Order: sequence, then structure tokens, then C-alpha cells
Amino acid sequence: MKFLNFLTSSVVGGVLAVSSLASANAADLTVGANIGNVPWEFEEADGTVVGFEVDLVNEIANRLGKSVEFVNIPFNGLFPAVQSGRIDMAVSSITITDKRLESVTFAQPYYDSDQSLTATAEGGVTGLATMDGKVVGVDTGSTGDMWVTANGGEYGIADVRRYEGLSPAMLDLQAGRIDGYVSDIPALLYYVKDKPALKVVERITTGEKYSIMFNKDAALATEVNDVITELKKEGFIAGLHETWFGATPEDTTSTVQVLDMPTLK
Repeated sequence: MKFLNFLTSSVVGGVLAVSSLASANAADLTVGANIGNVPWEFEEADGTVVGFEVDLVNEIANRLGKSVEFVNIPFNGLFPAVQSGRIDMAVSSITITDKRLESVTFAQPYYDSDQSLTATAEGGVTGLATMDGKVVGVDTGSTGDMWVTANGGEYGIADVRRYEGLSPAMLDLQAGRIDGYVSDIPALLYYVKDKPALKVVERITTGEKYSIMFNKDAALATEVNDVITELKKEGFIAGLHETWFGATPEDTTSTVQVLDMPTLK
């Protein structure tokens, strides 16, 4: 598996301008991912890129008889990259939404999730009800960003600071520059499990489902969807869940159940 850094050059008119992927085109499949998104795709100490979705994409590519090249792209840059054809598909615990389905295509989901609020263990924030007048961090363009934009006023949140990934947000949280961080609960539970100074203080029920994202109506999406069906029936994706979360997924979840490709409602 190859892995390249994808460097952004500028933001023009609110649209992320990105560099060429010519060096990545040697592989059959170029896959964008926001590296640092534990436990989905992240670097180990030796620089090896690992994660639930890394394992999943590599197995899908193997079943399709294709080689893979992963490209590191900030989360908000994944959307223009896949829409422009600069990458063939994207992963990074990407939630399927009706708004996104207007411009991209998703394979069937493979993980059910919610949002969460994380704070320092001794900082006094014990849930959303204690965020009045506080500053919250989110990942730019994420469903956590969308949730806070829609609901932050209800809880009196004073300011929203946007980040490109979990790590810089966690540094600011521990330094006291933000009071809480709203993001996907599996990533945060995984991140704080060995960090007693941090705590997931509230689960925010949003009923999200993750999948692989493609350009609108891309034929590759159907091919990948068929492989995901095979992997669910064989128990491969359930095995990934056990490996990365240390628990067997429930039979009612999208990790186990074979589902249709999502369409606009």
C-alpha cells in the first residue's frame, strides 16, 4: 500500500484549491483520507498508516484486483477532490446525508454512529448543559460542525472554532483554548481511552451512518458496494469491528446488515 501527502495550495472563494495528483495516478485506485482520524486512518509511531477503513479499503481493492494509493487530504477537501475526479473515492468516517447525496454517491454504510462532546476531566464541563458561554471546537465541514451550527444557540455556546482534524483540536482543548470538542463518538472514545485528562462527557444522538464516498453516479461505487455486500456476508467487516473496537457489532447495525446503496429521500 502506498501513501502520499496531498498538499492544499489555497482556499479560493470558499473552495479548497488542491495540488495535482499526477504522482498518485500510478495506482489503480486513488483514495483520499484525512489521516489522523483514529481509529479509521492514522499513523503509528513508525509512520505506518493503519485503521479500520484502511483495512477495509485494502480488502475491497484486493477483491477487485486493483492496487491502492492513499492520499492525505483535510476532511473538507475530500468533497471537491472526489467531485473533480482527482481521487477515485474517499474515506474518513464520512456520514451519509441527503445534502451530500445531491452531489456525490455513497456505497452502502458499514458503521452506525453519533456525535459526542469531549472535555477535560477537571475542566467543569460535564455535558452540553454546561457549555453556556463556552467555546467549542469542531472539524471544518463535518457533521459535528453542522450539528453545532444548527443547535449551538440552544446551549448558549459563545464561539465555534474550526479545525482540520482531531489532533490540533485536542491540543487546544488541553491547553484551555476551547472548552469542548464536538465530533464522532467512536473516534473520541478510542482517542481518550488511555488519556485520563480527557473525557467524553455526552453522547449526542444523530443516527449517522458512515460509508465510502464517490463522484456522483460513478460506476466504481456499484462495484465497491457489491464487494461490501460480500464482506458483510462473510463477517469480514464485523471482524474489523472486533479488531478496532474490541467488541462484536450488534446484528442490527450496518456493520453486519446488507443494505441498499443510499439514495435521496
